[in-house]
Amino acid sequence: MKHRIGRVEGEILRELTKILQKNIRDPRLSEVTITAVECTNDLSYATVYYSLLTEDAEKEKEVEEGLEKAKGMMRHLLGQTLTVYKVPELIFKRDNSVKYGSKIDRLIAEVKKQDAERASK
Repeated sequence: MKHRIGRVEGEILRELTKILQKNIRDPRLSEVTITAVECTNDLSYATVYYSLLTEDAEKEKEVEEGLEKAKGMMRHLLGQTLTVYKVPELIFKRDNSVKYGSKIDRLIAEVKKQDAERASK
């Protein structure tokens, strides 16, 4: 059963990415990248994780509103392509791993710069 859920999650990820690029014309969602999908065991809910390249809180709120507005259309288009009995309800959550990764990169660069300054003295 777990293998089937994994396949369905992968299919939902691929299809939602296509839908977001081709069918959703909301300018608020132009910078959104879908990173992962997790489904419940009965496939009734799908948590869709997305990332943004911006740190702006206002832009983040606009994206949340845009995703909530487009949720019904995305689910409808997903139902036309998926071959499951019931199309899962979509729940959108921000994926902070990209933001966390860039923070770690900045910290590493800062430490390297400090080491270079110490070595030059």
